[in-house]
Amino acid sequence: MAAGGRASEPPAELSHYVVARPIYSEPGFQEENERRPPLPPTLRERAQAACRCSRKRAFQIAKSFLPILEWLPNYRVKEWLISDIISGLSTGLVATLQGLAYALLVAVPVGFGLYSAFFPILTYFFLGTSRHISVGNCMCSSPFPVVSLMVGSVVLSMAPDENFLIEGSNATGTNVTGVLIDTESRDAQRVLIASTLTFLVGILQVIFGVLQIGFIVRYLADPLVGGFTTAAAFQVLVSQLKIVLNVSTKNYNGVLSIIYTLVETFEKIGTTNIADLIAGLLTIFVCMVVKEINDRFKHKIPIPIPIEVIVTIVATGISYAADLEKKYNAGIVKSIPRGFLPPEPPNVSLFSQMIAASFSIAIVAYAIAVSVGKVYATKYDYAIDGNQEFIAFGFSNIFSGAFSCFVATTALSRTAVQESTGGKTQVAGIISAGIVLISIVALGKLLEPLQKSVLAAVVIANLKGMFMQVFDVPRLWRQNKVDAMIWVFTCIASIILGLDLGLLAGLLFGLLTVVLRVQFPSWGGFGNIPGTDIYKKVKDYKNVIEPEGVKILKFSSPIFYANIDGLKSSLKSTVGFDAVKVYNKRLKALRKIQKLIKKGKLKATKNGIISEPGINNEAFETDEEPEDNQDLQVPTKEVEIQVDWNSELPVKVNIPKVPIHSLILDFGAVTFLDIVAVRSIKTIIKEFERIDVRVYFASYQDNLISQLERGAFFDDTVRKDIFFLTVHDAVLYIRNQMTYSDNQDPIFEKISLMQESKEPIEFTEASQPDDELDVQEEAMRRLAS
Repeated sequence: MAAGGRASEPPAELSHYVVARPIYSEPGFQEENERRPPLPPTLRERAQAACRCSRKRAFQIAKSFLPILEWLPNYRVKEWLISDIISGLSTGLVATLQGLAYALLVAVPVGFGLYSAFFPILTYFFLGTSRHISVGNCMCSSPFPVVSLMVGSVVLSMAPDENFLIEGSNATGTNVTGVLIDTESRDAQRVLIASTLTFLVGILQVIFGVLQIGFIVRYLADPLVGGFTTAAAFQVLVSQLKIVLNVSTKNYNGVLSIIYTLVETFEKIGTTNIADLIAGLLTIFVCMVVKEINDRFKHKIPIPIPIEVIVTIVATGISYAADLEKKYNAGIVKSIPRGFLPPEPPNVSLFSQMIAASFSIAIVAYAIAVSVGKVYATKYDYAIDGNQEFIAFGFSNIFSGAFSCFVATTALSRTAVQESTGGKTQVAGIISAGIVLISIVALGKLLEPLQKSVLAAVVIANLKGMFMQVFDVPRLWRQNKVDAMIWVFTCIASIILGLDLGLLAGLLFGLLTVVLRVQFPSWGGFGNIPGTDIYKKVKDYKNVIEPEGVKILKFSSPIFYANIDGLKSSLKSTVGFDAVKVYNKRLKALRKIQKLIKKGKLKATKNGIISEPGINNEAFETDEEPEDNQDLQVPTKEVEIQVDWNSELPVKVNIPKVPIHSLILDFGAVTFLDIVAVRSIKTIIKEFERIDVRVYFASYQDNLISQLERGAFFDDTVRKDIFFLTVHDAVLYIRNQMTYSDNQDPIFEKISLMQESKEPIEFTEASQPDDELDVQEEAMRRLAS
């Protein structure tokens, strides 16, 4: 070992490698390695595979739909049962309180929160694939009370207080002045809307699961979710603030609704109920302090302190003993129904009014649930099935919707409690449901004196984690500015437009950034590190050398109709000229040369074009004709003449120099080509070929060859032998070709002179002495070189 504990450097001979192999083009590699073309299964074979049935296959299908058949037979009673019982008891106490608290977000009577903490667990026990997540009220704690708030926004928009004014009342809500609304009818309608929405969300989730589109949640990127949930935290804070203050406001919905609510709350802050305010502030302070203790000493505290349960019990006792409702007009829960309501069908006529919101709720609820489930699945080394989770939550919501519940998903804090207290399987979830059942049947009456401000304060205390996400923005900005912009845009849009439209706007903005990054990808000219087969950007490294006469372009993106112009632009920048303009300029020069030959001012010989001896060089005419980018060819006979286009010509036409003879396109980062790209690339090849620049392709993926074949890319002029496995293969091939050509004959660019007349140009047979002819030929060769 070297000093400092580092391993010694390996010997020099072990830090190098030498590879000797042939130069591989695509046809050569396929032939040498006997490529086996993939044979896709026929329709009959697919049908046979899908329809075959056996006892084993039937049992596998049953286990995939009912995962309980997979894990319950393997349940270790002696090892797991005690842990699941302890975990279930602890989780059940938290679920009872949070069921009451988060009913406030949904704008339904708090007792219905208990139903939503009970029924979803029953179906998820049989259909779910996660062993640890606790199912119930929509993310009933930090950091995601999002779904409950989204459901509540739909409920308030469809059943505002204004629709239930008692006849003769001119106000819009119940407040200390005694203005009344028909709360019984209002609450009944809101419960119906929430349960109908839950039923519709369940139907959508089942459809998504059956269609195997669980992948859709991948489009909810972490920055988008971070901005969205932070905006939701702000919405939750504002909605619960008026409950803590016991201030009555209108129910605003739509664009800027949260701003209007906040403004009206502060306008009426003079009507604050002091008893509710003090109870709320104390609850927030105590809950946040204890939660901080739980977090800092989580390795020393085996079971997190259930501070919400403790605060609720203490607050209920104080409210009952001090009779806060009568003495201080405090807002209390008042009544919690005992037992269960009979199941009711959903109001199908409401589906059309809530279909858009239900779609976003279904996706968000599923996305958060699967994200939490994957965390614990990774920790405990098992897998969850995303599509089956869609089905499990879908049936849970359909079943719950019939019993006056609101949308179910994973409750993060309850999941943390269930896991940290030793929960091993969903048996702990069933036991927690039993505790909620006891609360519904027997303990509901004891919680009626509880102040609503305490429940609202519990919700606010759980928002810390969501607001702390704001500190992710500076880190995101340093790491990736586009992700930071997605976070900020989604957050602002969700606050201004509302959660449903804000989520859609954030999703579209995120997709737009992807499209723009694909449409304007990175590209660059590459060169070789001498003595290696490594190629890097020329502008990034001093020691990189471009092969003589060769340009290498790497385009780092799929190529399709939206960015094909970007490929053409990067080609022009890399090679330093426009192939089409070069070709047109050369045709223009040839037309002038042809005119001069007709006038006798130039002679065309087999060795090139020479001026008539003894005549002033009138051939150097000014380039007065306007640029014409159209094809300048005319149907005439051809005469081959030899012209060095990089030397001074006997006509004054500004022709761009072409200092290269080969162009290599590195397609290592190109994943697919559409038909527009295939046609455009073939056109590019022809444009460069006609100015004597050969185009090669390297480092392509195998699927690109198949796409090119399907797009009729290959023909007699464009063959597979211009495709090479690596850039270095292409460079070595070009070098060998150039060496062979140099040994045969000097390279002259051969251009076809298109004549306007039908009569071919007669080559001038020189009658000068041999010495004079040799001098002229030598001069022409110098010109051509």
